Formats: sequence, C-alpha cells, structure tokens
Amino acid sequence: MGSPSDAFTPKSFRLAYSSAGTNGKGRNLVLTSACSIAAMSLACGIGTAHAMENSIDTLLEEVQVVARKRGDAERLQDVPVAATAYSGDQLEALQTRDLESLAFKMPNVQMDDAGTIKSTANFTVRGLGVNSSIPSIDPTVGVFVDGMYMGINAGVILDLFDLEGIEVLRGPQGLLFGRNVTGGAVVVKTAKPTEEFTSKVRFSTTAQQETNLAGTVSGKISDSVNGRLTAYYSDDQGWFENKATGNDNFGASETWFVRPSFTVDLSETANLIVRLESGHVDADGITGINHGDSAQAIAASVGVTDWDNSKDSFELAIDEEGWAETDWSQAIAEYNQDVAFGNGTITNVLAWRDYETSGVGDIDSLPLPIFHSYSLIDQNQLSNELRYSGRFGSTSVTSGVYWFTQDLEYIEQRSFSGGSLVMAGGGVQDHTAVGVFTQADIDLNESWVLTLGGRYSKEEKDADIASIAPGGGCDREACYSYDFSDTEEWSAFTPKVGLQWAISDSAQSYAVWTKGFRSGGYNMRNTVPGESPGPTDQEEQNSFELGAKLQWLDGRVKANMALFHNTIDDMQREVNLPIEPAGVAQLIRNTANATIRGAEFELMAAASENLLLTMNLGYVDGEYDDVWLDISGDGVVDGADYALEIPRLAPWTYGVGMVHDLQLGSWGALTSRINYNHRDASAYTDNNLGMLSEVEMVDFSIGIEPDGGNYRVALFGKNMLDEVSEGNDTQLPTSMGGVGASFTPLNRGRIVGIELNYEI
Repeated sequence: MGSPSDAFTPKSFRLAYSSAGTNGKGRNLVLTSACSIAAMSLACGIGTAHAMENSIDTLLEEVQVVARKRGDAERLQDVPVAATAYSGDQLEALQTRDLESLAFKMPNVQMDDAGTIKSTANFTVRGLGVNSSIPSIDPTVGVFVDGMYMGINAGVILDLFDLEGIEVLRGPQGLLFGRNVTGGAVVVKTAKPTEEFTSKVRFSTTAQQETNLAGTVSGKISDSVNGRLTAYYSDDQGWFENKATGNDNFGASETWFVRPSFTVDLSETANLIVRLESGHVDADGITGINHGDSAQAIAASVGVTDWDNSKDSFELAIDEEGWAETDWSQAIAEYNQDVAFGNGTITNVLAWRDYETSGVGDIDSLPLPIFHSYSLIDQNQLSNELRYSGRFGSTSVTSGVYWFTQDLEYIEQRSFSGGSLVMAGGGVQDHTAVGVFTQADIDLNESWVLTLGGRYSKEEKDADIASIAPGGGCDREACYSYDFSDTEEWSAFTPKVGLQWAISDSAQSYAVWTKGFRSGGYNMRNTVPGESPGPTDQEEQNSFELGAKLQWLDGRVKANMALFHNTIDDMQREVNLPIEPAGVAQLIRNTANATIRGAEFELMAAASENLLLTMNLGYVDGEYDDVWLDISGDGVVDGADYALEIPRLAPWTYGVGMVHDLQLGSWGALTSRINYNHRDASAYTDNNLGMLSEVEMVDFSIGIEPDGGNYRVALFGKNMLDEVSEGNDTQLPTSMGGVGASFTPLNRGRIVGIELNYEI
C-alpha cells in the first residue's frame, strides 16, 4: 500500500515510519504509544505499562493520523494540516475523561459544555463556535467517532476510555469531512481488537468523591476473528455546594458504557471492523449560578443568607436540583478491501446511532421556583461513506460518496412562578445529506506537491415546529399541533487548492485555500411571537492558511506553526435576549459577514535525556465586515453593532509545560509533569453583555512504575488554582435576579486524585 504519505515522505521520515510495522496485508498499523508532535500539551503520558525506556523518547515519537482519509494512517508531521493529536496512552496518562477536558491544552481551541443540556458541546476552533443547546442548530466543529459523524451536538461530551487516539483538525475540513466543519473537526478513534491477548484495568478516585473503574480485554477468538470488550463505570458524588438545600455534593452523576468490537479477516486482502456501544447516564441537573445584582437579596428573602454569587464563587443557591438521564446505542461497521487498481484501498463505513436525553434544570439559578425547564431530545441517525484511496504514478487520490439521514425530535417545557405559567413547544425534523468528493495530491517533483480537490454537498430538511407559548401544542412526551411547517434544500461546492514544499528531510511548509459550508436550518426553540423559526441561509467560509512543520537535532526539537485568514459570509448566530414572559429569547439568524485571522505555534524540545519542555501559543482577531441584524439590541444597526466582539473569540490562548523522568534504579522510574495554560476572556452573547471569564489552568501528575512491573500508580491534580470557568452566560430578565441577572453554568474547580493502571 505504500508509505504513509506518498505526497511527502523525505528520507528521514521514511526511516522513522518503517518502524511502525504492518498488519501483514500492507496496511500500516497505527501507533498508540507515541506523543503527537503538535500536541504540545505538557503531560503527554505516564509511559506505557511495561516500558522502562526513557519516557522523553516515547514522547518524541510520532503519532499517526487519518486527517487525509488515506488507505493508511499518516505521520502527523507529514500532513499539510494544522492539527493536534493524542494517542490513547497519552489520553489515559492525562486522566482525560471527556473531550471537554482537552479544552485548555491546544491553541485557539475551546471545548465547552453548553450547560443547559448535559453533555452538549459548544466547541469553538479559531473563533468559530456556537452558543446553543438547540439540537436543530448545526455545529461549526464536527465530531467524528470511528468515521461516524455525530449528527447533533448533544451527547458529544461523554466519558472516554480505551481509545486509539484523538485528532483535532483546525480550520475548515469540508472537502473530506463534509458540512458543518467550518471551524474544524474532532476525530475520535476507539482501540481496535488485537490478536495477542491483552487486558488492563484502571481505577481512580479523587478527594472530591469521584470513583472510576474501567477495564478492557482483547485477543484472538478464532483464526480469522479478534475481539475486544471495553467496560466503563463512573460514580461521581458531586462537586458543588448548594446553599439552598444544604447539599454539599451537588452535580452527581452515574455513568456506564460497554463497547464490544470485532475484527474479521475476510480474505488476504479484506477485513471488517465492527464496533458496538451502549451507555447510560443518570445525573443531577445543571449547575447554574445567577450573578444578578438582586440575586442575594432574593435568596435572603427565603432564608439563604450566606450565599456568594460573585464571579469568583462556586456556590450555588437553587431550589430545583433537577435531573438528567441519557441513553445511547450505536453500531459502526468498517469494511476495507485492498485492490490492485492504483494499489489502493476501498473503505466503506456504515454507522447507526440512537440517542435520547431528557432532564429538568433550574434556569433562574435562584432558591425560588421562578424559571424551571424540562427538555427532551430523541435522535436517530444512519450514515454510509464509501471511498477509495490509491496512487497513480505521481498522484495520490482519495475519492468517495457520503449519505446521511437523521430523525430528530425536541420537546421543551418552561415553568414560571411555581407553575402558574407553563409554556411548551418543540418540533420534529427529517434531515438528509449527500456528498461527493475527490482530492488529488500531485507530486510536481521531489520537493513540491500540488493538492486539488472539491466536494459537492446537498441537504434537505423537513421541519414541523410548535412555538414555545402558553398552552403550546406539546407536552413532555410529544407535540400534537404545529404552527410552522417547511421544507428547504441547501447545496454547496467546497473546493481546495494547496501547495506543499519539502524544504528538507526534517522540514515542510504548505499553503492552502479552501472553502467551508455550514448548512441552513430551523429553530426548534422559537419563543418570540411573530418571529419565524426559519429557515436560515447556509453559512460559507473562505480560508487561507500558511503553515510549517519543523524538527531539529534528530527530532528532539519540533515546532509547528500556522497563519490563517478566514472570511465568513452569512454568519449564523443564535442571538440570546432576555424577554418576558418566556425568560430567554433565542433567535437563529444570519447576522453578519466577518473576517477572522490569527496564528498558532507549538513547540516540543528535549532539553536533556530526562527533561522535556513544551509550549503552545494561539492568537485570534476578528471583526464584522457587514451587519444587518441589530445584535447590540439598541433598536438600530449602526457603529455599535460593528464594534462588538465576535462571541467565543478568545484573543490569546497559551501554555507551557515540563516533563521530567527520574530513574530510581531497581525501584523503577518516577515521571513528573506540570503544565500551565491560559485562555483570555471572550464574549458569550452577540450583544457582549454575557461574557466568558479569563481562565488560568494548572495541572500536574506524578507517576511511578516499578522496574519490570505491570502496574502504574499516579497522583494527579487538575485546576490546581481553583479557577472558576463558566459554560455560558445567558442574560435573564430583571425579574429573575435584577440587573445583570444571568444563567451561568459552572465548570468544576480543583480536583486531586490517585489512579492505578494494571495490565496483564
């Protein structure tokens, strides 16, 4: 099947790649113990279970990525894509429990929870993100699990265990990954079954009463079948203090999932990978705080007198602790066939997912029943991607067709003043998307590669919506009447032109122009009388990027960097405004054209055999070019609208870290890591009244592994400065806390724990 990157594999890179090995059919194995060159976060791992080699050497190894959907995985340094990647071992060593926990470890990346509905992603990359828990709103950052696109942003931030790795691709990835990746793509790869018998168990507990137990077993079932079974259980007793109820452990959750998978060798040239997963979550409701000027006085009126609702407080005072329940099941079948045509590979990924979540939350975030909300999301999706990857002379080709369909139901019920006013609404939506794509990487000579490609995408959405209103046509189970019905189609062609230059055996640079496409849609949470729930126009993006990937001293110093300039046309925004009596109005509109530009830099340097230094730096700047909606809320479109900051655009993100190995002779090795990361404050709402706070994060880990042992013990700490960070900051009417009243979900503060990993 050839080298991992036929388009760019200088001699030294080919030598490094040759140690990766193959599976006996010419298909290269993915390295799972290497640290991403571009990851640049501090604690890349605590070492492999049995490895006594210097962990610095392990961290300097390459990680393999599937960013270009080749028949074989490629080394990260070879691909002309701005990306950060982690292997499965690194994620475990980082005590990574979900995608959100990676938020502060990459430049220009935010992976936040929406806060209003559990496990709902509001991811932002390079200043492009969404502020929404409305399932009909398409994300700007697509999440892909084993080749399956996650059709909605709910159910994305879930517990992770036993992964092959995670890739975060920055910038629009529309050619190969399709629509709704204008900001970037998050690619999650679960671990594959192995022929050799392996098993491992992980147990961790924290001082904050969170206990996790997980295990996996993998091995040969028959001559042609390998199997793997992964199971995970988490018992979280809760982190927050609720002053209204005296509950010192609010925010509790119980999570489990099982993931059986199988590989089947169908012939010498074909194999099948089947991955199944089923899981469940029971949790408390949302952890919201109200920062309103009158919030403390309102709390005092019902006897809550010792509550601190300042921006630096983790204390809650809510009367409705609520609940959330989530169930999901999914199945992914990946078929690979090696073919003589172009010495290539045909891959087909068929995927199905069923997801349902419901819950109750205290939106006013006060110890009175002012504004409580119930919501239900029921989604079922089916997709198939058929693609071919091969090489013809000097040209590598990746081409395919994609089909996706989903049925979506959303119900919301709002209760005000203890039930004296009840409003309900929601809707159903049928959604179909198709795409055809081709990318060709043409070797012009030994140093230059030209990339040409394009994708045609077409979508159709059929929506029936019941506006949220008193006596609306919905209850907690379903909607029975609708005041809006519509069908709309969108289509786009997203081309790509790139040029890659192999400067030397250890350096490359690239230039890329491409377009991104985010589909139009409907608002299932329509709360403003007389306002239409849609449709919105599609959002389009032009992106220019210059990048370089370098290494020196036989790979012991590595640096990646990129400059980008993006223009966004018909930007889709969810405009949040306080409104009586509905509490919050959320208008989905095409608000503006904008320009976003910035830079990224990542560095990893081995200062000695036992000391590794890391750094990451990101800068983003954005401005509105044209505005046609009154996003400032002053009644007119004028200079005040143009002067507003683009939501979720944090100008500076940066971090530094250190990894140190101390050999203890026959006692084994002690590995210490500490990292510091910073993210600037940014606007949350379009009118800039809601803000996300500046955050400084400090994490550490100290792990010991005996010489020749099969276990590892580590002490770890997260958010050691006990920094308050917020999931969102939605403005509420003055009747719900006075001036500055807001619904602000909180992330957790300091966590310290111990983890044991045992392998057979």
